[in-house]
Amino acid sequence: MTEIVRTTTVVIADDHPTVRAGVRADLGDPLRVVAEAGDAAEAIAAIEQHRPDLVVCDLRMPEGGGLRVVKEVASRFAEQVKVVMFTVSEDEADLLEAVASGAFGYLTKDTPGPELRRRLLLAVEGEPPFSPKLAAMLLGEFRRVARKETGRNPLSEREREVLQQVARGCTYKQVGAQLFISEKTVENHVRNILGKLHLSRRAELIRWAADHGI
Repeated sequence: MTEIVRTTTVVIADDHPTVRAGVRADLGDPLRVVAEAGDAAEAIAAIEQHRPDLVVCDLRMPEGGGLRVVKEVASRFAEQVKVVMFTVSEDEADLLEAVASGAFGYLTKDTPGPELRRRLLLAVEGEPPFSPKLAAMLLGEFRRVARKETGRNPLSEREREVLQQVARGCTYKQVGAQLFISEKTVENHVRNILGKLHLSRRAELIRWAADHGI
């Protein structure tokens, strides 16, 4: 019996046509690009029209940039549309503000095409995609905030081991090799960590951290 793979619709938003073309070329089935946009206003209009599953969005664009897009989606389409930032910025403040505003993931533009495709497919399954270096930054921030807010560490021993390795900058593959678990299991642990620390679309703790300069 032939397996039926559900098509995932994607809007690409970037003010550089060459970047949009490159992302489009990297995706392929079952990721289907239904629209492209060169600024935030065009991106929001495309999202309203197509209600895509994913939006691959640059952080800095005309008409308000990716943050405007993320905030609009979070307020109107939060349960329908996932926005993954795709940017050159590795700045911690940019990362925290994007996720606090509602971004589902944050990838840098040096992500190889096959890896970008893999990460977006994981996003479709509900796993927030972050470049390993940025995940380490984000999880390190959460670890500090969670301890300050709760006075305790809500993570299991294995989750703390994974967090420690990721916070050191190890890739998921390297973490798996060190802990003798699969890369997929590492990704599942990271997802559970983010869930326990309340990293949701609302991202209350990240917003708190950003507001308090932690």
